[in-house]
This record gives sequence, C-alpha cells and structure tokens, in this order.
Amino acid sequence: ACSPNEFQCSNKSCISIIFVCDGDNDCGDGSDERKCSPLTCNPNEFQCNNSVCIPEQWVCDNQPDCEDQSDEAMEKCGYDTKALNTCAAHEFQCGNGECIHLNWKCDGDEDCKDKSDEQDCPLVTCQPDEFQCGDGTCIHGAKQCDKVHDCPDKSDEAGCVQESACESPSKFQCKSGECIDGGKVCDSHRDCRDWSDEPLKECGVNECSMNNGGCSHICKDLKIGYECECPPGYKLLDKKTCGDIDECENPDACSQICINYKGDYKCECYEGYEMDTLSKNCKAVGKSPYLIFTNRHEVRKIDLVKRDYSRIIPMLKNVVALDVEVSTNRIYWCDLFYRKIYSAYIDKASDTAEQEILIDSQLNSPEGLAIDWVHKNIYWTDSGNKTISVATADGSRRRTLFNSDLSEPRAIAVDPTQRFMYWSDWGDKAKIEKAGLNGVGRRVLVTDNIEWPNGITLDLLNQRLYWVDSKLHSLSCIDFNGSNRKVLISSVDDLSHPFGLAVFEDRVFWTDLENEAIFSANRLNGLDISILAENLNNPHDIVVFHELKQPKAPDSCELSPQPNGGCDYLCLPAPQISPHSPKYTCACPDNMWLGPDMKKCYKDLPTTVTPVVVSTTTVSHADGTTSVAAVPGSANDTTEVVPKAVPEATITTPSLHLPSTTSILIDSEMTTGNSNLSQHYANDDEGFGSTVTAAVIGIVIPVVVIGLLCMGGYLIWRNWKRKNTKSMNFDNPVYRKTTEEEDEDEIHIGRTAQIGHVYPARVALSLEDDGLP
Repeated sequence: ACSPNEFQCSNKSCISIIFVCDGDNDCGDGSDERKCSPLTCNPNEFQCNNSVCIPEQWVCDNQPDCEDQSDEAMEKCGYDTKALNTCAAHEFQCGNGECIHLNWKCDGDEDCKDKSDEQDCPLVTCQPDEFQCGDGTCIHGAKQCDKVHDCPDKSDEAGCVQESACESPSKFQCKSGECIDGGKVCDSHRDCRDWSDEPLKECGVNECSMNNGGCSHICKDLKIGYECECPPGYKLLDKKTCGDIDECENPDACSQICINYKGDYKCECYEGYEMDTLSKNCKAVGKSPYLIFTNRHEVRKIDLVKRDYSRIIPMLKNVVALDVEVSTNRIYWCDLFYRKIYSAYIDKASDTAEQEILIDSQLNSPEGLAIDWVHKNIYWTDSGNKTISVATADGSRRRTLFNSDLSEPRAIAVDPTQRFMYWSDWGDKAKIEKAGLNGVGRRVLVTDNIEWPNGITLDLLNQRLYWVDSKLHSLSCIDFNGSNRKVLISSVDDLSHPFGLAVFEDRVFWTDLENEAIFSANRLNGLDISILAENLNNPHDIVVFHELKQPKAPDSCELSPQPNGGCDYLCLPAPQISPHSPKYTCACPDNMWLGPDMKKCYKDLPTTVTPVVVSTTTVSHADGTTSVAAVPGSANDTTEVVPKAVPEATITTPSLHLPSTTSILIDSEMTTGNSNLSQHYANDDEGFGSTVTAAVIGIVIPVVVIGLLCMGGYLIWRNWKRKNTKSMNFDNPVYRKTTEEEDEDEIHIGRTAQIGHVYPARVALSLEDDGLP
C-alpha cells in the first residue's frame, strides 16, 4: 500500500502525489494523468498541444520543451528552428538536431535518440568468406568460434560446439573425442571407438592406496586413473601439490577490506560501515542515502531505503550536470540554456529567490560539474570552450586550468583526499584523463577500447574509477592509476545510452537516456541489474547524497599560518604524489602573473611595447640584505607605454655598501600569456622574465666589479710585501767549500712592519776583526 502522500498507480506502483496531473507519465501506464481536469496556463505561460504549461520565454528558443515539440513548431515561430542548429563538418546532425560523430552513421548502432543515423542506410552484405555479426559488421570467417570475441556483440562465439570437454561431469570423454556415460567405463564393454573406456591394466586399480597417489592432500580414485584435490582455501599448484589461495588477490573477494589467512580469508568494513549478516556486504551507518538526478527541467531525488520519490527543483530550462556538498546541504547545477552555474540549499532550492548564480560569464556548454568539499572549490568542464576550470565555491575567484588537448570534455570527478581530478573526453580521440587539483601532473588513463565515455564516478574507499560508454554499451572500471581494467557490464538493453554514473556501498547506479530510466547493479561483478525508476524523460547526471560519500580531510590551504595559504588569489591543493609533494600552490586569474614569491598576482604586460630602458639599483642594508628594484626609464622622449614595475625582491648577500646601477634594454616585442601557477612560472612569457633578468644582472655586475677591485688590491699588497722583505746573510769562511761558486749562500728571514722590528736592507756579519770580508 502507498503512503498518504503518495498516489497508487494502476500497475500498483507508488509515486509522489505532486507528480499526479503534472503532464508527465510517471506511473508508466499513464494512470497518473487520466483523471485530470484540463489545465489552464497562466498569462506568462505557453500551453503545449498536450495541455502542459511551460514558461513563455521557452517558446521558439530552438530547444523543444513540449513533449510534442509544439513550442518550436513552424506555425508558432514562423521559421524552422531546427535549421538554426548546425553541426560541425566532422559530425552528423540527427533528425532531432542532435550532433554525433560522422563515422557513427550507418554503423549498425542507433546513436541518435530518434534513430535517424541508421535510416536510409545501404544494406550491409558480407563476403562469402566472412561472418556477419549480429550488429551487421563483418569479420573473417576463420575468427568464428576461435574462443576470441571479435564481434562487438560477441555473436561470433555464440552457439559454438565445445569439443574439448563433455558437457556433463558425469560423462566420460574417450581419447577418440566422443563422450559416453560414465557408468559405461570399465564395464567390460567397449563403448569408445578406440576402446579407451576399457583399458586392460587400469580398470579396478586404486592408485590412491599407495602413497596417497602422490597427492599432498586429497586423492580421488577414478574408474580409470585418479586425480588430486585440495581442501577449501587451497588450490593445486601442480597436478599433485596444494598451496594456499590468496583470496585477497581477487579485488572482488570482499566488499571493502580483505584479510588473507592460510587456507581462509576474512572480510571487514571501513569505519562508518557495518557487515550485513545476510549479504556479507558493507552497509553505511547513519541516515538513509538517496539519489539526486537531473531530469532536464527538474532535479529529483529517490531515497534508496524508503524508495521515496520527490522533486527538489522544478521549472528548470536545461539542467544537465549537478553535484552536492553534504556538509553544508547545498546543491550545485549547470543550466546549458542560460549558460550559468547555480547553487542553493537543498531544502530551499525550489524557491528561485534562494538560488544563487555563481558563474554567469564565459560559459558555453558546461556539461560536467564536481565539488571539492574539502577545499571549497568547484570544477567544471565546458565542451563549447573546450576547457576545464576551477572557482571558489562562491564563484568569486576562478581560473582556467586546461584549454588544450580537449575535444569534447564531458564528466568530471574529484578526489580531495589525494587531491586529484578525473574527466572523460568523447571527442575524436576518446579518453579518460587525470591531473592534480591544481592542474599539474596531467596524464591519460584510458585510450583504447573507448568510444563515447559519458559519466564517470569514483569509489574513494576502494580506489576505483567507473565509467559508462554510450557507444560500446558498457560499464567498466580501473584503479586510480589506470591499471586492473575490468568490463563489468556489456549490454545493449541495459546500457542503451547511459549518461550519468554514481557508486555507493556495493551498488553502481546509472541513468539511461534511451530507456528513460535509472539502473543499478553490483559494482563488483556487474550482476543483479535492476531498475530503480522509469519514465523519467531525459535523465542525465546522478549523484549519491550521504555523509560517507564525502569523507573529511585536512584543508591544505589552512595548514599555513597565513589566510588562504598566503595566496593573493586562489589556493589550490597539490596532488600527493610522494611524501615530499607540496601541499598547495597559488594561482592567479586568467591573464595575470604569479610573482617571484609564488603568491602575489600581477597584471599582464602589454602585448607590444616600445623599447624601454629599465634601471636596476642595488642597495645594501645594515641587516646584510640587498634589495633590487627595477625602475622603468624612458629610452627616448617618444616612449608612451611603460611596463609595470617589478616588485622589490630581497636577496641575502654579504654587506657590500657599494650601490651600483646597471641599465638593461628590454626587447621591443614581448608576448603575454595566462600561465600563472607557481609550477609554471619558469616557462611563462618573456616580458616578466626580462625584467627579472635585468634585476639579477644589476646584482651580478657590481659583484664582478668589486671582485676585480679586490684582486687588484691583492696584487698591489703582494708587490709591496716583497719589497719590504728583510734579509740577513751569514758568511763563515771556515765552512765555505772551495768548490762553491762565488755567490754566497743566504738565509732570508722575512719580517713585516706590523711586528714592530725594523732591519736594514742588508747586514753583513764576519768573524774577522775589521768586519770586512
């Protein structure tokens, strides 16, 4: 039975009473719209041909809002609105105006919602030596039944006869290949063509009776021969020896934590979860989790325990992406029509007066949105601008992180605990990428066997990334490093056109545009697929709202004693690649520079300037530091544009007390850029670098000059020292050798004037009385 605030449909399902007579077939059988009085619209509304009311400003805006598209009809608008929507040269325009890749037309797969990409296609016929797959594609005939799936729908391996083994364990396979009943073995009657069921020396022999058949654990005697078996928790390492099975090597062995024992293993749960006694899965403790999803014109929620179904935000134009911040109970969403990003408290979001506009400029097609609940930032993708950007949660400070190597960026997800972000790109070269939350360390995770990746989601507890592929009709996962890839589900029926994706506990949830439904399945093996909601009319993004989905972590920017990490503008968390990784980096708005201190922001230099002479002055201080300031000076009287002076930079050097001035000529052509993250500073444009170089040269040249002066002083002192050296000569004729030359041996004793002794230039002492030699 349904609750008092619910309506019971004819098919016995229950929906919220607010969905009755709202123009949508929420029951699925139309019973919620049968006994409705004719709707009368307000003066500022337009009534569709099916009596549904929409805002007047939605009429003739090239986006059908009525189910019958009467708001975009030619007789109403006076022109064909569909003609206004044109696709790129490499795209195919569907009959409903949607754009898809050109090479997806007539490929056997219906990619347009109206299936117009598979209309008027030539009949595909395969060559005589080819096999035609179920989807119409052709493969070589030799690839059929080769135990390898070559067809996208795996039809080349369907119905193949496996001759390598008998279909039943009670059967016996003869050496000649055929299978016979096991009871006919060793019955003294030859049933196999090669008589292998009646060997002369093996029937009636128990090989296990001697030395256990050589088996390490269990020996099982057969009518012909024997085989070794292992107890639970062990496996055969060879044909006879058993070894322990490490069940924890299988990532699907446990719901969360796996502990291996010899011959056994144990499953446990993380904090905040508890083991379900029946399913042995980990369930969240606390409030009931619920799904929040966009329905183009609405945001709705489903309680996953009570299965309550209600509306959060009505009367939206074209909402696609959304995310939530659980701790503040706020919801964030993007509207593609108005090209804005909004936010509101969930319990007040239905009131337009409570809806805050965060970003309302420089947006084209924001299709992905993610909230960093730890550092209070929002990240979004823009397929129109081909960018990925970041802003503070209030939208006051923003910056473009990536504007290259992006084709069709779609979904984005963040991991504030390790400070990484992940996103999907379904362009010509479809891929899934990863980078730090500050924009560094960008790398590609997936590039092969991927066509149209839409939604992605993160399992932070188990470090897994999930994504859906609308072209391959698959749901896959990898670890956060791009390894251990696994296809969980491959189904055209259950994944006709998946878009949004979310994961919680042991379930993965996704929206499907073609099925107009929300599905769920086991996240470990892809089994137990079920439908949570149907008849949703364009369900897009989906998230799970629960406190355990957003674990608490320290704010990197609050680790510094300075507010905002000391950053002038944005403080962005840095990815934790190693224990020595920085905790955060500072960033500036687009077209501004990060200064030498890596914290302050400066305006751009002009794109082109006249030659300017910049003087750098070195001034010494009593505390042993030297300040270098760049002072712009005019190269001539006609100079009109002068770059902004570089702020004072302090460099510690020995106190020289020798001011010096050096002039450096800056090149007349300078290019400016918008790279202003601290790690990008060295590679930024030349204009700022030239000014810094001038300041550095102003230090180097005076130091070199002082060094030369010191060297010259040293040479003068050395020459003076030689001239003031004192000599004492001792001549003793008694000890003089007759073979010596006339030059006298001398002993020089050098003194300096600083000692206080003064000697004559030369003093001769002799043993003779007259003092003469």
